Amino acid sequence: MTLSSSFSAGLKAAGALALCALLPVQAVQAEEPSRIVSIGGAVTEIVYALGQEDRLVARDTTSNFPAKAAALPNVGYARALSPEGVLSVDPDLILASEGSGPPETLAVLKQAGVTYVEVPEIYSAAGVIAKIQTVADALDQSEAGQALITQVSDELSAAQALAQKTAGDSPKRVLFVLSTQAGRITASGTGTGADGIITMAGAVNAISEFEGYKQLTDEAIAAAAPDVILAMDRGGDHGLTKDSIQSLPALMLTPAAQNGELIRMDGALLLQFGPRAASAVKDLSQAIYGAAQ
Repeated sequence: MTLSSSFSAGLKAAGALALCALLPVQAVQAEEPSRIVSIGGAVTEIVYALGQEDRLVARDTTSNFPAKAAALPNVGYARALSPEGVLSVDPDLILASEGSGPPETLAVLKQAGVTYVEVPEIYSAAGVIAKIQTVADALDQSEAGQALITQVSDELSAAQALAQKTAGDSPKRVLFVLSTQAGRITASGTGTGADGIITMAGAVNAISEFEGYKQLTDEAIAAAAPDVILAMDRGGDHGLTKDSIQSLPALMLTPAAQNGELIRMDGALLLQFGPRAASAVKDLSQAIYGAAQ
């Protein structure tokens, strides 16, 4: 290469660098997502807790906290989404809880050129922190994310320590009832949000023979011998009362029914494992062991 050609190449390189320097920042760096769809109650709650709610353009049916989230367009139930519903709000980022679906819809969304971030669903204190970290990273909110993680971690540690102290050496056996349709009891086994929150509250899941939710025989319920029956506080098929647990053949002979030990709690607080998880632990522990306290 001659001196003149080297000099010419140098000028071209310098010119290219100068041109890059003159370009607007947004042409060089990707813009932050500003049209976010949040799928999952805990995910939406975390977005609000990080102060990023102005970037939301839609949410799913399970996103009912804080109350102002209800003003956002609703794209449907997290596990029964349609691609048309989600894409109709023109999102540039989808934050979705693990388990959202169905798979066919997720496949379409991921092929649509929209960034899709799956938020892990782990039913433990560590799982709550993992959710916050994932959402904070996706929103480029490292400082706010770390502050929220520190706050929630401290709250969870204190709530669990108190729950374990209250339970002592005799943790109560809790049966979480999801449904009583036609008098048949569908209850939680292991690996569910109910199982996780019962454990964190210093109690024991009365059912450990299977994972997920299943319909139980009357004999299985009798063998489980729960001290407490736990259910979501909402009407319809989930509207258990002390009278109903004492009259349902499947439950009436359990220690819980005979002693009128029924706890009903808000399902979103109880099972979503978001920033309010420590409140769920405290409330459930107090409801289970309140007499002892």
